[in-house]
Amino acid sequence: MKQNILVELLTFWKSWHFRLLLDSTARMTSCLPWKSTGVFAIARRQDEEIEMTRMAVQFELEDLNMRPDPEPLLTEMIHEAAYRENTVGLHRFCPTENIAKMGREVLHSYLRNYYTPDRMVLAGVGVEHEHLVECARKYLLGVQPAWGGTPAADVDRSVAQYTGGIVKLERDMSNVSLGPTPIPELTHIMVGLESCSFLEGDFIPFAVLNMMMGGGGSFSAGGPGKGMFSRLYLNVLNRHHWMYNATSYHHSYEDTGLLCIHASADPRQVREMVEIITKEFILMSGTVDVVELERAKTQLMSMLMMNLESRPIIFEDVGRQVLATHSRKLPHELCTLIRSVKPEDIKRVASKMLRGKPAVAALGDLSDLPAYEHIQAALSSKDGRLPRTYRLFR
Repeated sequence: MKQNILVELLTFWKSWHFRLLLDSTARMTSCLPWKSTGVFAIARRQDEEIEMTRMAVQFELEDLNMRPDPEPLLTEMIHEAAYRENTVGLHRFCPTENIAKMGREVLHSYLRNYYTPDRMVLAGVGVEHEHLVECARKYLLGVQPAWGGTPAADVDRSVAQYTGGIVKLERDMSNVSLGPTPIPELTHIMVGLESCSFLEGDFIPFAVLNMMMGGGGSFSAGGPGKGMFSRLYLNVLNRHHWMYNATSYHHSYEDTGLLCIHASADPRQVREMVEIITKEFILMSGTVDVVELERAKTQLMSMLMMNLESRPIIFEDVGRQVLATHSRKLPHELCTLIRSVKPEDIKRVASKMLRGKPAVAALGDLSDLPAYEHIQAALSSKDGRLPRTYRLFR
């Protein structure tokens, strides 16, 4: 069960219903609307909000299965394939049958076990350090949290185990986008390989490699900074007009990582699409042009610096880095690491990645999807070609 979904929705109930109460002192860490207006009134109001949140979760799950963009669902599927039945491979979205089980007791149990001081970071941007420390001492120390003072249980601290594999979901995609200009029926494929965690030294080369692959949709607008000179645009979308999407993604965690490519095409060209993806993976370990590498590094640095112009993102960056690594790298330090990436670093990390088993997620009409063993064989070959198959009858 994913109690954190309810916690997030209760915390940020749309922009017009922000639930963080600054006058609730230490209770604000629970992100729940406690007030001193009587136990009965609190319980009734809380039950009403939980019921509204259950309805919101139900709606979002229904929307997930109907939306034309399948990227969130494919991301869930590729993690399930890559980390079979463990850690980040477990379902991130709440199963429909579990929505009704979410109640006050379940939420308090979740908050009690995971919202502990050793798992929290107090971050501030645009505030003096001494003032932030003074506020923390005044409002956070020695105050009973809303879920009580029961000691937290031992939480699962398992290390992610990469398994590789395939997850398929046969689905009619012909009616996901109706209207005067409907999106054609597409089959979506995502192929991934294990990369590294964000704590490893190879994290920066993988980030540059992901930027170098780039990609996007065939209808993406051009212009500076749009990645029109990335490999997936030059080698895939510009050469194969029937490809509707080719995008590279890099997911990195404390103990593992996953580099994957998402592609979409007509169901009749699935096999050819998969072979194009496997060829691009093989080319990652080949010769790296100095110009394309410098372009990828410059684009990565420019995106980093542009994002850090926003205070909310700086605030999030500080909290995430300290929580994950117990320190924070400043922007100029990250830029120095990015500039130091060399062509041989890209070739080295790509060659290491290709030695692992692939993870495959497939959604739509999968009648022409190659066998998982054939995809694995293609990624182990020199040219990325799928093994030839012969049929007596069609």
